Amino acid sequence: MRQFFPLRDLSKEPHNTILGYPRATKSQIQTRVKELKKLGIDGIIFEGPMIINKICVLGKGYTGVVVLAKLGTKKVALKIRRTDSPRPDMKGETILLQTANKAGAGPKLIASSKNFLVMEYLDGAKIYDWIKDLKGKGSTASLKNTIRKVLTDCYRLDSAGIDHGELSNITKHVIVGKKITLIDFESSSLERKVSNVTSACQAILIGSGIAKMVNRIYKLPPKQKIITVLRKYKELRTQKSFDDVLEALKLT
Repeated sequence: MRQFFPLRDLSKEPHNTILGYPRATKSQIQTRVKELKKLGIDGIIFEGPMIINKICVLGKGYTGVVVLAKLGTKKVALKIRRTDSPRPDMKGETILLQTANKAGAGPKLIASSKNFLVMEYLDGAKIYDWIKDLKGKGSTASLKNTIRKVLTDCYRLDSAGIDHGELSNITKHVIVGKKITLIDFESSSLERKVSNVTSACQAILIGSGIAKMVNRIYKLPPKQKIITVLRKYKELRTQKSFDDVLEALKLT
């Protein structure tokens, strides 16, 4: 059964180890609890597929730990900046997620502060696990719809000039549930040359574990055909060249 821990309990062992992961002073923990109060967070529900110090969380990256939290009556995803993060605050990631949101991609940003990002909570499975468990009637249509949505969001990011940066290893970066959403913009950039559509296509459709699973559900076009339309898209990056990618992949 899921257990909710109010803010007053988060400064105590063992949950303070998550709030100040990997290590923090009492003063840092107290400052972070005050920060959460200002953001309106009521507490944290420790559940999820990843375990840190015997405590369940939603995820862990090199800049932060993500947990399930309560904001009033609403469940939200709370990203906690690691104390050993190379970044001094969450400003950069806030700007990147705001840019993604304006383009119509990513989890909705609700609020942010120096050490926290409060985001829409997306209940679902990582794309690799979702495809692995996909079977039965309607699976082909469902898979095509998911890939089309992922690539459309990637095109929106390309058009907005934001490069996600992690889509060549897409298995952890798409949640499939009621919504199909790209997540985790901590490695994103507004300075790099964008390659979201090409990276996602390569990860999902060309020579990967996911591509083999996809090909068992619906027959992919020859690899060279995919590469040809992707090269053209990379060169032009227009709506027409993106539509040509979808058509070549039988996703229209």
